[in-house]
Amino acid sequence: MEIRPAISVREYQRLTTAELRADFVLENLFAPGQSQFLYWEVDRAIVGSVVPTSEPLSLETDKELASTYFCERREVGVINIGGPGTVFVDGTTYSVDEFGCLYIGRGCREVRFQSNTAGNPAKFYLMSYPAHTSYPTTVAQTSDANQLHLGSPETANERTIFQYIHEKGIKSCQLVMGFTRLKTGSVWNTMPPHTHARRSEVYLYCEVPEEAAVFHFMGPGNETRNVMMHNEQVVLSPSWSVHCGCGTQAYSFIWAMGGENQRFDDMDGIAIPDLR
Repeated sequence: MEIRPAISVREYQRLTTAELRADFVLENLFAPGQSQFLYWEVDRAIVGSVVPTSEPLSLETDKELASTYFCERREVGVINIGGPGTVFVDGTTYSVDEFGCLYIGRGCREVRFQSNTAGNPAKFYLMSYPAHTSYPTTVAQTSDANQLHLGSPETANERTIFQYIHEKGIKSCQLVMGFTRLKTGSVWNTMPPHTHARRSEVYLYCEVPEEAAVFHFMGPGNETRNVMMHNEQVVLSPSWSVHCGCGTQAYSFIWAMGGENQRFDDMDGIAIPDLR
C-alpha cells in the first residue's frame, strides 16, 4: 500500500507540475488481475482498485492498518466502472453493474471481488474511511440513486449527479459517495467552485475519451493551479483546495468525501470574480 503524506497549502505554493502530480494524482490505478491501494494521510482515506479477471480477488488488510481484516475499523464504498461484477461479503452475494455501488460496513470480515466475464472485467473503484460503528452492507444500481439535474447549456455545465452514499441514502459513518455525468456539449463541473474545510474529497475521472482530457483546478481560490487528468485517473483534494474541472469534451467523475459531516451542500463557495 502506497502512502501519501498530507501536503499543506504553503508547500503547495512551491510545487512544480511534476511535484503536484506526484503528491495529488494517481495514474494507472486499474491493472488487470490486480488490487492496488493508496493510503492518504488526510482524513486517513484509502483509495483503491480491484480488477479481477479469471480468478476472484480478496480485500486484504495491510500492516499499515494494524488490523486483522480490512474492515475491522473501516467502511468501504465501491463503484464499478467496468463490466458486470459480483462481490461476496461474509457469505452474501451482491451483483454490481456498471456504475452500480456497494457499501460495505465496518466489521465485514470476508470480501471477495469477481468479474462475471474475464474478457470484460469489472473495475471496482474503492474508497474507505475509518468508521465508528456498523451500518448494513447495501447495494444500489444507477436506477436506485438519487438524481440531481443541475446546470444549463448556456453555462456549459449541464449534468446529472447520482447520489448513492449520503445522509438521505445509503447509511454510513462518514463516507459520502456518488458520481456525476456531464451531458454532451457540457464541459464544466462544480463552477463556481467551493471548498469544504470539514472534509476532504477525491475525484476519479472516467468516461474521458482517449483523445480528450480534463483540466482539474486545485489550490486556494486566490492561487489556483491545474493538473491534466486523463481517463481513469484520480486526484486528491485536501480541505483547503477547490476542486473543479473543465474538459475538452463531456466526461464523468466519481466523487467521494469523508470528514466531520455528510451534508452534501456544506460548501464554502467562491465567486468566479474572486478566483485568481
